[in-house]
Amino acid sequence: MVANKNNPIIRLMTGLLLLLSASLANAGPLTDLDGTAASINDYTGKDKWLVVMFWASDCHICNKEAHQYVDMHARHKDGNINVLGVTTDGMENKAAAQVFITENKLNFPNLIGSLEDIAGMYYDLTGNQWVGTPTFFIYNPEGKLRIADAGAIPAKLIEEFIEENS
Repeated sequence: MVANKNNPIIRLMTGLLLLLSASLANAGPLTDLDGTAASINDYTGKDKWLVVMFWASDCHICNKEAHQYVDMHARHKDGNINVLGVTTDGMENKAAAQVFITENKLNFPNLIGSLEDIAGMYYDLTGNQWVGTPTFFIYNPEGKLRIADAGAIPAKLIEEFIEENS
């Protein structure tokens, strides 16, 4: 039996599959701080490891640890590692996010999204519930997610993992 493409159930299922694949391909509803749509995938698969640091402006640990990732990015930006920040502050708290970026001298690109959207993206990509910030994703140079981990991770451990897996 040949499926009828005009069948409403087939059309609904096709639409849902397209939405799901688009959601996964875009890796979440993020923007840059100017409001332009962006995706983590815009930064992956560029023959470099990508360390994604999820942060919030009111996260004490994020504020305390940010310098490590600034230094790591500076050491490796012309090498094999890039850092990308993603804040869960949402556009309604964009001013607080910009203060965090300035005060911590973040020297790498940063995206912004709502906590709810980022938690949904995290679940879609990992199958796990969002825990909070800081959280890290590490993508290999081919763009495959290798690590998703909640909590502070010393930059030195990230660098050792990348060195051992390069």
